[in-house]
Amino acid sequence: MNSIDADVIIVGAGPTGLMLAGELSLNGVSVLVVDRLAEPISQSRALGFSARTIEEFAQRGLISRLGDVDVIPFGHFGGVPLDYRVLPGGSYGARGIPQSLTEAMLAGWVAERGVEVRRGIEVTGVEQDEEGAGVRIAGPEGTAMLRGRYVVGCDGARSVVRTSARIDFPGTEPTVELRFADIAGVRLRPRFSGEPVPGGMVMVLPLGPDRSRVIYYDRARPLRTGAGPITFEEVAEAFGRLSGEGISAATPLWVSSTTDVSRQAAQYRKGRILLAGDAAHIHLPIGAQGMSAGIQDAVNLGWKLALDIKGRAPKGLLDTYHSERHPVGARILANTLAQRTLYLGGDEADPLRQVFGELVRHEDVQRHLVGMVTGLDIRHDVGCDRHPLLGRRLPDQQITRDGVKQSVYTLLHAGRGLLLDLTGDAGLRAAARGWSDLIDTVTVQGLEGEGGLGAVLVRPDGYVAWAGAAGEGPAAGVTGMPLTDALARWFGPAR
Repeated sequence: MNSIDADVIIVGAGPTGLMLAGELSLNGVSVLVVDRLAEPISQSRALGFSARTIEEFAQRGLISRLGDVDVIPFGHFGGVPLDYRVLPGGSYGARGIPQSLTEAMLAGWVAERGVEVRRGIEVTGVEQDEEGAGVRIAGPEGTAMLRGRYVVGCDGARSVVRTSARIDFPGTEPTVELRFADIAGVRLRPRFSGEPVPGGMVMVLPLGPDRSRVIYYDRARPLRTGAGPITFEEVAEAFGRLSGEGISAATPLWVSSTTDVSRQAAQYRKGRILLAGDAAHIHLPIGAQGMSAGIQDAVNLGWKLALDIKGRAPKGLLDTYHSERHPVGARILANTLAQRTLYLGGDEADPLRQVFGELVRHEDVQRHLVGMVTGLDIRHDVGCDRHPLLGRRLPDQQITRDGVKQSVYTLLHAGRGLLLDLTGDAGLRAAARGWSDLIDTVTVQGLEGEGGLGAVLVRPDGYVAWAGAAGEGPAAGVTGMPLTDALARWFGPAR
């Protein structure tokens, strides 16, 4: 390609695309975001996000931009109650935060960083060669080609980027449908986790003093057969029949539906074309896992793509985006389908619910399920698992730096790698000097769970890549490899 419009062209200005744009801009990569919508969405399918996504926003100093975040310590797995406090930092996630608010927050962040977002741009196809990739667009000024070194499709379940790149999207066809409406003017009893009722399930989520979202599953009509969109009259009739609470007098604000169709892209990367968010995976929306998974895709991909563009990436680094995130996506599809059976199954699912109810009385079972649906138990392959921190996310906690207490996540705001020196070992700084343009070496005290460690290397996405034993400096320590080898593995050769 003779010229480029930006290093990366992102298709889709939803939460995933905007988060990725911010991550890339932190690393000095030029970004152009295009979206077919002339204006941001006003409706919100997602009303919150998971505990791990709260942490990832905090890693970039973004969570405070959302104001007071209502974190709920209790939740469910397919309707089976869970206490999310069994994990440190565990919660059911943030609730009562519309997707439109999250998207507006991210849009403000990337605008401050000088990222250009062009709206009203229809992408009709993609192409790539050895030098870069491009998107064919149709907009107010006619047709054109936008070129970049990479194209990332964050353009949703019907992704033009994915289909044009001929990336397979295998999965299962829909069998059930949830219908919902945002309403005003009627006060309803909250039903946060959904309640089984004769004939299906009903849920009521408060959206404000006199606003609610009603959601239901009608077992008598598992899938609509009509060609037109669902109407409020349909919702009001079915919700009243199932719940016994009338909403016909309410003012409808939005009416929609969703199914349990579950699909996952066979490849998250095909040459210079990548996928993230709903373009890469779709599933029944249970437990705020959908938008959260997209945000996590973006945080995993951003720093790796930036290193590649800047010529600093070690061989194979960009391929770890697929190898790390594809299994996570597959696990989400599996757990949401399992929850569908527990949540929406009829009497035939009662024995399964009984068994699950017995199992979750065991704390290790609760830990497993909570870790699964929050993303807090994700563990990446970093070449060694001899310490509990290795490959896992660094939990948020208060540390002391230069006599001042602060969140350890404030050290990740810049989106760079982080080497935590827990003992004041001058040898660590000397060993890491060749990567000083990519990582920050910081001496801190009070890191919990270090278990006799002297140093911890944290990737820009917040996952621990290396740990050294106290007193051994940059030597192999608990990881079986020297610090310099770990730095080269994730940040390329020293300079």
